[in-house]
Amino acid sequence: MSSPEQRTASVTLQILATVIFTFILFFSIGLLLPVLPGFVHEGLGYDTVTAGAVIGLQYLATLASRPLAGYLTDTHGAKRAVLYGLGVLGAGGALVLLSTSLENVRWLSLVLLLGSRLLFGLAQGLLGIGTASWGIALVGTQNTARVISWNGIVSYGGIAIGAPLGVGMTASLGLWSLGASILLLTALGWLAARGRQEVPVIPGTRMAFHAVLGRVLPYGMCVMLGSIGFGTLATFITLYYGSQGWADPAWCLTAFGVCFVGARLLFSGMVNRFGGFVVAVVCLAVETCGLLLLWQAPSPAFALLGAALTGCGLSLVYPSLGVEAVLRIPASSRSAGLGAYALFFDLAMGVAGPLMGLVAARHGYASTFLVAAGLAVCGFFICLGLLRWTRQRHEELPQD
Repeated sequence: MSSPEQRTASVTLQILATVIFTFILFFSIGLLLPVLPGFVHEGLGYDTVTAGAVIGLQYLATLASRPLAGYLTDTHGAKRAVLYGLGVLGAGGALVLLSTSLENVRWLSLVLLLGSRLLFGLAQGLLGIGTASWGIALVGTQNTARVISWNGIVSYGGIAIGAPLGVGMTASLGLWSLGASILLLTALGWLAARGRQEVPVIPGTRMAFHAVLGRVLPYGMCVMLGSIGFGTLATFITLYYGSQGWADPAWCLTAFGVCFVGARLLFSGMVNRFGGFVVAVVCLAVETCGLLLLWQAPSPAFALLGAALTGCGLSLVYPSLGVEAVLRIPASSRSAGLGAYALFFDLAMGVAGPLMGLVAARHGYASTFLVAAGLAVCGFFICLGLLRWTRQRHEELPQD
């Protein structure tokens, strides 16, 4: 009979063998992220608005693809969704290779690049939902928090590894190497996924997407209100440091990332122990403290501490509330639930930039962290209300 430690290790290995496909996706995204704006603006000669639109198009495509990804996974299986996602990602890599090879034909290069961004967005929707559903089906709903946590860890890790590597490959080999690498990596990933264990499609009535969206709405709202803090930090920390006359703003992003990943690794088990709502309430309170510290930071050291607290706090908000959301969706529509839930994080990333840009223009960069803290407080109280409401009702949840 296996020990608890052996069972835990076995579950972790099964999760890692599934979320490796998410890593391939975000590693590919990371390769391109620091390079594409310069290619569009300096290489092709388009303005910075166009360069920004090229980057942002992927996230709009991801947002639009969530319902399709959930439906496909629920009706045709998680493995097929992952295989489709890797195929679409490889096609996007092929368009990047063509675009960077046809730099002399500016308009065609841009059109191919825009097409690649649409494909990357569709791949993100398919792989994000497909790998999470596949992992949950393999290790059971009792490990939902661990699956979602590891999916997030490899996402951030993939970008962190891919971004500097993409810069180095461009400098030493040229832009063509990025598209070629993505093609090769996705081909290997597709072959690996094809040979992995398939999980059966769960029978039952499929809920309409709007009905699923209504079920996850309160949990998604909390995630969105908390995640705007990350969008604010990522977008404005460099400008905030500059306005204060401080150097090395990148250390804030490092502090955020290290604490985010560290907290997920160390504390993801707290969700099953104390419940998703309790963990989310505590995490939103910690994040609020971090954002307030950033707002009033008298020196870079306090700003680093604020970024670290923000990372610690935000780390478990998404998986803890994701557990609560998924539990309230019938198993036959679980992937649609994951897709609807992920929409709110996409919205947070889309809203943070323009919203906080307006705040910064009127009140300065520091005030963006105060507004983000206020939104996190709103999420805190919504989550607290959900906790009390659920306890009072002794809510019966759908069974698998």
